[in-house]
Amino acid sequence: MDAENAAAAPQHGTRPAVPAPPDPAEDAPTLLVKIFGKDRPGITAGLFETLAAYDVDVVDIEQVVTRGRMVLCALVTMPATRGAEGELRATVHTWAEASRMEAEIISGRGDNRRRGEGRSHVTVLGSPLTAESTAAITALITRAGGNIDRIFRLAKYPVTAVEFAVSGAEPSVLRSALAVAAGAHGVDIAVMPAGLQRRAQRLVVMDVDSTMIQDEVIELFAAHAGCEDEVAAITAAAMRGELDFEQSLRARVALLAGLDASVTDKVRAEVRLTPGARTLIRTLKRLGYQVGIVSGGFTQVTDDLQERLGLDFAAANTLEVADGKFTGKVTGPVVDRAGKARHLRRFAEQAGVPLSQTVAIGDGANDLDMLNAAGLGVAFNAKPVVRQAADTAVNVPFLDTVLYLLGITREEIEAADALDGTPVTD
Repeated sequence: MDAENAAAAPQHGTRPAVPAPPDPAEDAPTLLVKIFGKDRPGITAGLFETLAAYDVDVVDIEQVVTRGRMVLCALVTMPATRGAEGELRATVHTWAEASRMEAEIISGRGDNRRRGEGRSHVTVLGSPLTAESTAAITALITRAGGNIDRIFRLAKYPVTAVEFAVSGAEPSVLRSALAVAAGAHGVDIAVMPAGLQRRAQRLVVMDVDSTMIQDEVIELFAAHAGCEDEVAAITAAAMRGELDFEQSLRARVALLAGLDASVTDKVRAEVRLTPGARTLIRTLKRLGYQVGIVSGGFTQVTDDLQERLGLDFAAANTLEVADGKFTGKVTGPVVDRAGKARHLRRFAEQAGVPLSQTVAIGDGANDLDMLNAAGLGVAFNAKPVVRQAADTAVNVPFLDTVLYLLGITREEIEAADALDGTPVTD
């Protein structure tokens, strides 16, 4: 083989790129058949039974039902027989009238236009979701160069959750454009790149205090030690990022010195799960996700939560005990802001999940490194500094709304609960 031919030949183990063949039907004549009216059983079957007489192929179908009114669109190939198009149109209109429906038939060429690059899922949570906020969001999508290809409602309670499939704009551009609208209109907006990765099994890691549970665990211990107010003041300053977490933790724990460790059972009983926490966890587990918690609180509580809720991972600080009493110290390295991110990475490695497929949920400054390290960082009822830094924010008091960000609908959640006979308690 001469040098010129050798250079042109494909290398061993590789294949030359082969362009996708053109779609021969891309510019072929088609008919868009649109049926709308009161929804009832048999309409879809009736339409296609009518179309079947003309030997057409189905190119695309879409059906939407809203408050009992349906819109059914069928894109079909043009009948091959000369003159059959007019007959098809007349027959469909006759069938529609007999079925107490309306019909519209539009001739054209080819299939739907190809979706643009830069595809995203834009999830909007509102309580309520107003026309004003929806107008602002959709206008901003357009200004960012995006086109809304599809809109789908994920949930109607406890919040209204709607998903927009958008193409033509990079997710990062959309996220920046919509961040201001979210704050101005009191809605939560998440922008996630489209693709197979959204359907992959993931690892979800949550903060505990004021995220998975409604309480600050150290304040529960402090209440039994009679120093609740002093501890709460230090906690609030630390969560705002005004104090070094490790120093503030050690200062708060020192106030517990001498408290009988048996109070742990009482504290565990006092812990209140955030509404939706059980629903979130059991739904994720059904989907094959792995779930963990990481806390600046204490293993005396997180170990119990891990066992009760069937969590895969847990990490927290440990209150030192001597002679049945707390010493006012913690043992081992402190789980602080950097420590939470380290545990996220450790959990991901153990779970065999890349960081890009992890979701982190938290509310305080102590969670920032973890939220930034995860593929999706969710600020849950968070402090302003955390909301500004996270990928998205949820500002309603229901933890299971995070499921909507993953494209899971309320109907799917409830159907799975009903199938298992799971009582809905949160």
